[in-house]
Amino acid sequence: MKKKKITLPGILSIQAAVLIYTLSGICAKMAAGHEFLSFWFIFFYGLEICVLGVYAIVWQQIIKRYELSVAYVNRATAIFWSLIWAALIFREHISWKNILGVAIIFVGIMVVNTDEN
Repeated sequence: MKKKKITLPGILSIQAAVLIYTLSGICAKMAAGHEFLSFWFIFFYGLEICVLGVYAIVWQQIIKRYELSVAYVNRATAIFWSLIWAALIFREHISWKNILGVAIIFVGIMVVNTDEN
């Protein structure tokens, strides 16, 4: 099966997969806030495993349809989603260095996605 060139719907589907992946980090951080082996600790780590299972299935479908190099470089946007979650859910401070780093990553992603080779 010939793999497709990346398109906007392709980028959006990869972003949906990456978004799912970053939810596992939220679950892990939530679990870390509870006593070891308490109900909520086990709940959040169990949820993390479920989220990673869903992500694994979705990611397999992504790499079946798109070039691995393109799909994987778009996965780097997990940094962006993690910053969003850090600010919105955990009220963490986002510095200008964080934003600059994400911008550099996005430039690299755009270079790979627009490569005509």
